Amino acid sequence: MEHLNDEGVRAILYQVLFVLLAGMAVWYLASNTISNLEKQNVATGFSFLNLEAAFGISETMVDYEPSDTYAHALYVGFLNTVKVSAYGIIFTSIIGVIFGIARLSHNLLVRSVATVYVDIFRNIPILLQLMFWYALIINVFPHPKKALNPFSDVFLTNRGIYVPIPEPHPAYMWMLIAAVVGCIGAYFLKKWADKRQAETGQPFPTIIAGFGVVFGCALFAYVIGGMPTAIDTPALKGFGLRGGWNMSPEFVALFVGLTVYTSTYVAEIVRSGILAVPKGQWEAAESLGLKRSYILRHVVLPQSMRVAIPPLTNQFLNLTKNSSLAVAIGYPDIVSVANTTMNQTGQAIEAILIFMTVYLTLSILTSLFMNWFNAKMALVER
Repeated sequence: MEHLNDEGVRAILYQVLFVLLAGMAVWYLASNTISNLEKQNVATGFSFLNLEAAFGISETMVDYEPSDTYAHALYVGFLNTVKVSAYGIIFTSIIGVIFGIARLSHNLLVRSVATVYVDIFRNIPILLQLMFWYALIINVFPHPKKALNPFSDVFLTNRGIYVPIPEPHPAYMWMLIAAVVGCIGAYFLKKWADKRQAETGQPFPTIIAGFGVVFGCALFAYVIGGMPTAIDTPALKGFGLRGGWNMSPEFVALFVGLTVYTSTYVAEIVRSGILAVPKGQWEAAESLGLKRSYILRHVVLPQSMRVAIPPLTNQFLNLTKNSSLAVAIGYPDIVSVANTTMNQTGQAIEAILIFMTVYLTLSILTSLFMNWFNAKMALVER
């Protein structure tokens, strides 16, 4: 009994007790649910995933036929969710940084445009924005026979945006592998350059050199692979356009809506991060005769990121979770495919568990990466 007076022992006992109570609650809810479903003759389990899906999916990243299984259909929906989330995070970051910096510009016009952009799109619910962009594409863009052609072989229609892409060739896979190897090489080059600068005080153009390494590796693989030049160009055939890469109206509306909406919050985070940097940093850098753009890139932004990364993580997570609103405009993401699966099989609990697990996994992976990046950016105290 004397051990119970120890604060550490009591803390462990409380945690064990909490885990046991939580486990009992989960067991009770699960057993009660299964019992009630059995009384109503409702089948449970995930065996339905091996059955034929028997429904089409309008947009896929991998081959899919209605004769494929529900498991494969859900996989297609999962890839669609990852695609729009990844593109959204990349472009949200770029646009958010640009408008965040523009909000602090000395130019009145630039500052005003950025402020209007942020104030308008931040205060309109994301669902309404998705519906607006979708309706805009469907009603403003013309039929494929009268497609807008702003650039060579690029067509804007109410059935999507068509752009030319290279025809499949093994060389492109080798280029991707070579680019990854180049990124690894650029990383070690930066480590060497940082060490060299710390020892000698002389800077090294790591950005240009790193880009050269990545580009050089990819170019080498392209040359070794035979330098393919064939391009799959969209062209009008029958009642529509064929060939190239088609970005559907649903994908474009979802991508634009998520990017525009989330970038307004990212812009405010970037702006607050820059304002958090002491004014003395600007003044000290200016006293050395450095240009304002150089100061922003090399002095202020690196320090502001240490403040901005945690709230940026929340916005990236929100963007991924908000992609579930795709069902409102017909984009076949994991939620849309799971809903169709649920309606056909009646496996509501299992379908909901699947896309809940998907979003939980994506959120955890995003958080882990951003936490690692935050740790890399943190100041190391001596």
